[in-house]
Amino acid sequence: MKLRLLKYGLLLLVFGFAACTDSIQRYAWPLGTSSPDDTVTQLFAEKFAEEVSRLSDGKMRIQVYANSVVGGDRELLESCKDGDIPFVVQNTAPQVTFMPDIAVFDMPVLFDSISDVRRVVDNPIFLQRISKVYQRGGYELLGYADQGFRVLTTNERVQKLDDFKGQKIRTMENPYHLQFWKQLGANPTPMTFSEVYIGLQQGTIDAQENPYEVVVSNKLYEQQDYVVETNHLPHLISLIVSEKFMKKLSESQQTIIRQASETAKAYAREQSDARIASRIATIQNSGTTIISLSPHLKEEMRHLSEPVYQRIQEQVDEELVRLYKLRIEN
Repeated sequence: MKLRLLKYGLLLLVFGFAACTDSIQRYAWPLGTSSPDDTVTQLFAEKFAEEVSRLSDGKMRIQVYANSVVGGDRELLESCKDGDIPFVVQNTAPQVTFMPDIAVFDMPVLFDSISDVRRVVDNPIFLQRISKVYQRGGYELLGYADQGFRVLTTNERVQKLDDFKGQKIRTMENPYHLQFWKQLGANPTPMTFSEVYIGLQQGTIDAQENPYEVVVSNKLYEQQDYVVETNHLPHLISLIVSEKFMKKLSESQQTIIRQASETAKAYAREQSDARIASRIATIQNSGTTIISLSPHLKEEMRHLSEPVYQRIQEQVDEELVRLYKLRIEN
């Protein structure tokens, strides 16, 4: 028996997930996330589970497990591929290791608004192309929600390119993210997220980048004078299902899952927009200043990002890159 199944043995005894028939499902299928409860990720997952139940008149049930209860990002992807954990909701960044073409989303400073991002990822031609990437990995992509853009929190008033120089910015362990900040003259520093708050407090790092939701939920703004709307990357959240699991379902059950995902996606995006406005208000009320960058500075950042674009283009499907960049090129 696989080590993974041993690890989740108790869970699977309680919440068995053999594909249900058209009769009432006796057990809930697990859906795993690595995110805390009070996040758009969790809202996305819970709305999806709610819709699956509603559309099936309670015959299909999904149980959501947050906070890495059934595994961290890597374990969730492995378990989903094998069909052990049928559903996963997570940010796209961890998926690059398993599916290199997902790095298309690591191309920085391409979009001026999150609505532009949504139009691109919802474009049927792009969606068909990116869905094939997931299929090759053993998954079916059910859709993307988001937490808006990633922004920079810092103690430096960033208004020109030179203001980035030398700043020790905590980033994820991602080569494209690291290269982007280096191109701006900053000093990117990978660090475990659990150490970020204390790192800012003690001055081990000068700044960090995350979506507004994370900045507020973890009170990172308490240690920073400014939030700079670099909006350098969209924080996309994917809902995926094991292809092996889906093939065991009837056509009507598959239709319910896909319909539920569309409703959940729209709901999660609405919640994201509302929560970002609320988070911005929280930050402003705390005395931390929010800075919007000038179009000129954003254009300079795009120009400096060209080597990052080139590196990604060398690793990612050429047509996928073209479709993703179409909005900015037009």
